[in-house]
Amino acid sequence: MNNPNDKILNTLNDLVETARDGRKGYETAAGAVDNPRVKSELERLAQQRASFVSELESKAQQLGGSTSNTTTVEGIAMEAAGAVHRGWINLKSAIGGNDSKAILSECENGDEAALKAYSNALNDTALPMDVKNIIQKQQQEIQTAKQTITSLKNGI
Repeated sequence: MNNPNDKILNTLNDLVETARDGRKGYETAAGAVDNPRVKSELERLAQQRASFVSELESKAQQLGGSTSNTTTVEGIAMEAAGAVHRGWINLKSAIGGNDSKAILSECENGDEAALKAYSNALNDTALPMDVKNIIQKQQQEIQTAKQTITSLKNGI
């Protein structure tokens, strides 16, 4: 290992990708719904995930690393496969039906996958407290977002 923080950086990279997937998922969902209240909330959550990315990238830089932003064909294919794996699998099909409840259900699924990724990260006992604090804070915000999405879905 070149950097003593490589394991921590790998964890941060995984969460950056999870947050990027969430941002993209929420942006896509916001573009597909007609309800102004739902659209506004989805746009807010996309911005929230963008701020998660910035916060995680900043921490990675402080630890002497950087987060990967893949632009190769192979990297893009891996990123797409990762997005599917991380819970945004059926968003496009839900959008195709233009069904707001189905779209919000897929947002819930994406957040559920994100919560699992964050829980897995927090299981790493070697994480420094400042990194754990960031991850815990973001995890709580994702849980709140998931509850908000559920409320919106139930209100339609």
